[in-house]
Amino acid sequence: MEVKVVLANKENSNIIKNIYPLYLHDLSEHYGNIPNDYGIYEDEPFKTLADQYEVQNIWFDKPNILFPYIIKVDEKPAGFILIATAPYVSKTTDYYVNEFFVLRPYRGKSIGEIAAKQVFNKFIGRWELYTNPSSKNFIGQKFWRKTVSTYTNNDYDESIGETIHGEKLIFKFENNKR
Repeated sequence: MEVKVVLANKENSNIIKNIYPLYLHDLSEHYGNIPNDYGIYEDEPFKTLADQYEVQNIWFDKPNILFPYIIKVDEKPAGFILIATAPYVSKTTDYYVNEFFVLRPYRGKSIGEIAAKQVFNKFIGRWELYTNPSSKNFIGQKFWRKTVSTYTNNDYDESIGETIHGEKLIFKFENNKR
């Protein structure tokens, strides 16, 4: 099984856009979100998934600032990782894992961990990522603890705190020592 991350562009942006609604559906399990009146998991009054696609275009319009990666397993799409840099990160952070998602058939097989570490290795600096701190997200918390811990040899900070997205479990680490 070959796992690799591929930087997406406008030509293959549809892969992330096609998977994104599944990501939002999965998040609803943790946050209790319900679809809007049109069946779309967005607060905005989007009527179609095509309307929702437009929201994702920022990821493909800002090269060298926003880095949308497709996770592939044996050349098939298996998820995505969206990495942000300044001005979309705090002043104490160089790289932020904005979104991370692995499709269900690929979970529990170390694919997410392999993909995350591949992306971490592409960018050297100060990293930050958030996840839901509630007990409903035990699997996500466990995933990030294991992934960040093994990647950094336990040299990371973990805390619960307020972010622009509300209270989150926050992971911070540097990989410039690697």
